Formats: sequence, C-alpha cells, structure tokens
Amino acid sequence: MKTDTGSTSRLRHDPLVRGLGWASALLGVPQVAAPGGFARALGVDDTSRHRSATTVVGVRELAAATGLLGRPHPAWLWGRVGGDLMDLTMLTRALRNHNGRGLGRTVVATAAVAAITATDVYAAVTRTRRSTPMELTAATTVAQPPDEVYGLWSDLERLPDFMAHLDEVRVTGPRTSHWRAGAPFGKTVEWDAETTQDVPGQLIAWRSVDGADIDNSGEVRFVPAPGGRGTEIRVTLRYDLPGGALGKTAARYFGEEPHQQLDDDLRRFKQIAETGEIVRSEGAPGGKRARGEFPQHPARPLTEDELKEALA
Repeated sequence: MKTDTGSTSRLRHDPLVRGLGWASALLGVPQVAAPGGFARALGVDDTSRHRSATTVVGVRELAAATGLLGRPHPAWLWGRVGGDLMDLTMLTRALRNHNGRGLGRTVVATAAVAAITATDVYAAVTRTRRSTPMELTAATTVAQPPDEVYGLWSDLERLPDFMAHLDEVRVTGPRTSHWRAGAPFGKTVEWDAETTQDVPGQLIAWRSVDGADIDNSGEVRFVPAPGGRGTEIRVTLRYDLPGGALGKTAARYFGEEPHQQLDDDLRRFKQIAETGEIVRSEGAPGGKRARGEFPQHPARPLTEDELKEALA
C-alpha cells in the first residue's frame, strides 16, 4: 500500500496534476480580486449575489492550487471535481434565468467547465490508487439449447460482437487469452486471462493473471430453462474499479454504469443467439453508435407508405 508521502512525491512531478494546480491559480486570482468583472466576462449580471458566489469559487480555486502545487494528494483532485459540479449547477441555473445579454459567453463558459470537469474526473480517478471490489450479476433466457448457447459463448474471439466495451479478445493458448477493452474517460485496459473451469454446456469461468491493468474474474452458467424453453444464462463478473467509491460514482455520472452495460451485453447476446444478428428498431436509424462497434440490421424495412409518413 502506498504511503501518503509516496503519493505526494509521485503527484508532485505529475504534469497533469501540476497543470490543474496552475489552472486553479489562474482562475482563482481574478475571481477573488475582481469578482464583478469576472462575472460580467461570463455573461452573468454583476449583482451582489453573483459577486459573492464568484468570490467563493475563487477562494476554492486558490485553495485547490495551494494543495495541488504545494502538497498534492488525490483528495485535492476530488475536491476540484466537487467544485466543478457546483460550478456547472450554478451556470445551468444562470442559463435558465438568463436575461439574454451575454448569453453566448455564458454558454461558452458552461461548455468550458464541462470539459474541465471531465479532465478533473479523469485525473482524480487515474491518480487515486484505491480500488473498490465490485461484483455484477445478470441473467437472461435464450431460446436455444444449452450446448448451442455454450458453444457460441465459448468462442471467445466473438465476445466483442456483443460486449460493448471489449475491443478485442485473442486466444493465446489452450486455456489462455489476451483481452483489450475500453474504460471510462477514453482509457484502454488490457490483461491476460486464464480459463479456470470449462464444463461443456454448463459452465465457463476465468480470471485475469498477474500484471492485469484491472484484476477481474467471472463465470457464465448455462442452465436449462423450465419447461424446455431454452437456456438461462447467469453471468457473474468481479473486478476492482479504479478510484475507489468516488471513482464508481464519477463513472456512473458520466454514463459508465457497469450494471446497465452488462444487461445490454446480455440483451445483444440473446439477439445473436436467436437471430444471428443484433437487431435495432427503425426508431433508432443509426443503431447503437457509442463507438460504432455493432453491425446492426433493421428489424424490417419500412413500407413505402411508412417511409413517406416518416419523412413527413
């Protein structure tokens, strides 16, 4: 486990951390020295309430700058994230109650703070050494017999066809494979895995080996559905989420909800197992384009009358 001293020394020479520290200083000085002028520059009225809010934000920025440049610690980065969310809330409220003068500047400021927030979240998550063990479970029923469903899932190199965040799975040996996946905030993680159990038609289990970017393990069980109605797939995933509990919250805030991702993956697997392809509705003509990873096909072509109605 890293000590606070080791963490401070590591972050003191981190270019991103130092850059965020200087950014806080450059923002904080004018907010404290001339709050009214800073508020007007954002397109916000120079009222007593706005000057007070600007001063408070400036003091917070200067405190963050002192911490990040003097004795950097992940806590200062998470403090910036919390402050960013407060700033976004205030700017959103200002946009909602705007009188129209300087609206363009306020819109630009809001977009800039949103970009800074994403940078701060990325820095906080990736510079926090703690991790939170997570276990995800999900299940679905596929109208195919267990042996066929097992056969489809056991073809590891096809997993990216329905798992949204998998970029590649490459089989490297009889019981080993290499995985590459997308992670929150545009990161990529890789690991080698070994199959720990493989019971045809019943169970596949695996775990990452030493040196993985994210330690993980999981299992998939294939259980005959009641009444001979196909196969129940029961998936359990375990992994350590970087950034601790705050990282988990931040990932969810930015649309990286792991439980929903697993449910979506199983839904796509069900479509592949039952129809041979991932089907979308005509209500979403672009299909799922989070990364353009799924070659989706329309559920059915529009009739000529439906096409005319849609275009109208």
